[in-house]
Amino acid sequence: MNLKKKALATAIFMALSATPVVLPVNYMTSSVVCAAPASEIKAEDAFQVDFKNGMPKGFEASDGWTNGNMFNVNWHKENVTFDNGNLQLVIDNEKNPGKIPYSGGEFRSQGFYGYGRYEVSMKPIKNDGVVSSFFTYTGPSDNNPWDEIDIEFLGKDTTKVQFNYYRDGKGGHEYLYDLGYDASQSFHTYGFEWHKDKIIWFVDGKEVYRLEGTTIPVTKAKLMMNAWCGTGVDEWLNAFDDKNLPVKAEYQWIKYTPFTE
Repeated sequence: MNLKKKALATAIFMALSATPVVLPVNYMTSSVVCAAPASEIKAEDAFQVDFKNGMPKGFEASDGWTNGNMFNVNWHKENVTFDNGNLQLVIDNEKNPGKIPYSGGEFRSQGFYGYGRYEVSMKPIKNDGVVSSFFTYTGPSDNNPWDEIDIEFLGKDTTKVQFNYYRDGKGGHEYLYDLGYDASQSFHTYGFEWHKDKIIWFVDGKEVYRLEGTTIPVTKAKLMMNAWCGTGVDEWLNAFDDKNLPVKAEYQWIKYTPFTE
């Protein structure tokens, strides 16, 4: 998707952001811990986890709410499954459909992380209208500015991967990289390095794209992955094709290596 079209989709998303969103019951309560600056890291923040024993310590499945707007799913912990040593994020029909007809899976860290190298071995969904992702995020639900760094696969064409980031809610940095293979067919490693003044994206350990400047995210964030189908963004994702449900994105392992700036 070119930048002009994505900018339009982003504008629509932001315009719709006033629409009420159903959030967890503890949203914006005293139990929410504000994330620190991305520079506040320590060596013991590092981790590498696989999914051979199910849900790893320090992580959780989103459950019982929806992001609303372009997300046409409710998040359910049942859509985060483990099989053959891998994590699966499932898109399926909603069991109790109301305004939202579909369900999706989202996996997130409980802790916040800053500058460093983030890596994943994954296999995205190949299906019109869906997104499979690996990203860092913090925002209003954490009582923070919206800072985000993205690796996103658009199911309409899994021979490409989209990179992007947001600083205080401002995006518009999309870049679509041609992989030269179909990512949905086998596991590959994807990642990015988050620096004070740049973000560098990698595929199978090789640098493929970088963005430098003064608008790089500055707030520690949660590490997240999700799988969802869109609504109102057909120009970006294509119309959602639901005849093959359920569909699932698969993840073998994730890794974070902090470094100081």
